Amino acid sequence: MTIQVRQVSFYRHPMKTRIPFRYGIVSLTDLPHLFVSVDVEVDGKLSRGISADGLAPKWFTKDPGTDFETEDLPQMLSVIRHAADTATGMPATRTLFSWWHSLYGEQMRWGEARRLPSLLTSLGVSLIERAVIDAFCRAKNITFFQALKNDLFRIDFGSLRSELRDVHSDQVVNASPLPAVAVRHTIGMSDPLSEADICDSDRIDDGLPQSLAESIRRYGLKYFKIKLSGNLESDVARLRRIHSILQSTVTGRYSFTLDGNENYPSLSEFQNQWRHLLSDPSVESFIAEGLLFVEQPVHRDTALNESAIEELQRWSDRPPLIIDESDGDLSAFPQALRLGYAGTSHKNCKGVIKGVAQLATLQHRASLGQRCILSAEDLGNVGPVALPQDLAVVAALGISHVERNGHHYFAGLRILPEREQHRVQRDLPHLYTSRDTEFPTLAIRKGTVNLHDINQAPFGISSLPDLDSYERWDF
Repeated sequence: MTIQVRQVSFYRHPMKTRIPFRYGIVSLTDLPHLFVSVDVEVDGKLSRGISADGLAPKWFTKDPGTDFETEDLPQMLSVIRHAADTATGMPATRTLFSWWHSLYGEQMRWGEARRLPSLLTSLGVSLIERAVIDAFCRAKNITFFQALKNDLFRIDFGSLRSELRDVHSDQVVNASPLPAVAVRHTIGMSDPLSEADICDSDRIDDGLPQSLAESIRRYGLKYFKIKLSGNLESDVARLRRIHSILQSTVTGRYSFTLDGNENYPSLSEFQNQWRHLLSDPSVESFIAEGLLFVEQPVHRDTALNESAIEELQRWSDRPPLIIDESDGDLSAFPQALRLGYAGTSHKNCKGVIKGVAQLATLQHRASLGQRCILSAEDLGNVGPVALPQDLAVVAALGISHVERNGHHYFAGLRILPEREQHRVQRDLPHLYTSRDTEFPTLAIRKGTVNLHDINQAPFGISSLPDLDSYERWDF
């Protein structure tokens, strides 16, 4: 088998949120959505694949001192451009894994030489990687899950982590992909919690729920992700309210995660705030009832410092802590486990093959008696490409609930050209519905989404988007 990338093209589509999404140091209202199209020669046959992502401000580099339009976005595009140029300049390789490994190594060396954050550098790899996986699956007429189960990517886990030298991808995945996944609903820091929080001038008439309480009633939600601000007083008051709303609105048991969003300068500072949070009886009861884990409380610059090992060992009654933004390269997850963290998150923007390796690592550590967490998180993923591909990986990795927020902060597929809306609705009738709106939106029933269409497609999507519907982006 041979694989060689022949051409990479870029397209963009402007997207605006229906309500602002406040996370970390930014409140998202609009962003460019990037499509990456690749032509790949697989065993002498040319195949086209695609990937996509919203280029979200202040996540890959949380630097409050830079301007997104003039500094952050150009830097993101240079990273993506370098990965594309590297991919098209590479000779043919014998396996998809060896192709990816070469691209990853060259890209990370390039980024390190320029002192770029590894999380940002690897974004370029992941966009090309996803498009090539799509092209590969189309060329072989198989699904992403089948490629893993039949070891067609030929992932050499031992070359990534020595402890995985005897592992093959067919051993990592289950007998079949998940048929459905539960939605873990994001509660942003500025989100209205009840209908009373929405003033008339801010009310949206698009057929979709706006408040947390209405989202629970509409979708039957049972999993949640709650953003923390780092301000103790406001976080306590907000957690009290959320606790009250979940108790009165959710049918049956509920579970939630907390996202620290790097808002705490050190583990000791977060530990101090955590103890103050628990000193409130309502918050303590809430956390005891349903907390699954806390995500990335400490800034990525210090979260994996060696000092963390002593701080975590001393904190014997700590909640499960996982990393997210600190998980910038292949060395981060093993380092986090060594220090005492409980796990990490998967996002397609951090890498698909990397995500499979994270699962293999988790399984290996579990066989040694170490309980680890691999969560699935969201970066505002929306259709027509990013969301289905993300769900295809989540289904293959067997992660039973996943943070979703794109369908809430964006108005379903209304953000797309009309003929693209029709195409996606046709291809993914179990994933999207127009029952309550004038446009297709994510079909969440009893808190879950049906992955039937996702699992039948090559890599989440049956037909490629009509790229003529979008603007060519040369950078």
